[in-house]
Amino acid sequence: MRRGDTLVVPKLDRLARSVPDARQIADTLVERGVALALGQTRYNPADPMGKMFFNILATFAEFEADLIRLRTREGMAVARAKGKLRGKKPKLSDKQQKELRRMHGTGKYSISDLAELFSVSRPTVYRTLRRVSAV
Repeated sequence: MRRGDTLVVPKLDRLARSVPDARQIADTLVERGVALALGQTRYNPADPMGKMFFNILATFAEFEADLIRLRTREGMAVARAKGKLRGKKPKLSDKQQKELRRMHGTGKYSISDLAELFSVSRPTVYRTLRRVSAV
């Protein structure tokens, strides 16, 4: 951005994740002579009043993000306790996994061959083989 430009951000939480981060960005904007518009309101981070409002908004934005993270963690803990948070289901059935391991064990098939035969990616083949060796 150049001197005299205006940085337009719909919400402050789209600009920075924390108050110190927002302050650093605001200081950089002041150094470059760039104005800041949050939504329809224009703030001048160099002006004492603009600086105060900017800091208050940054504090509330960080607080809101922290609350969202906290609620998400709590919700996941409740779901986990109820047995409803299990993660993604494997692409291959148990029977397919056993067959893949058997075929790999023969030494006749490469990882790429197995991926093509079972219509999965190579990382999926590696994960399946690793899952077995861990058990």
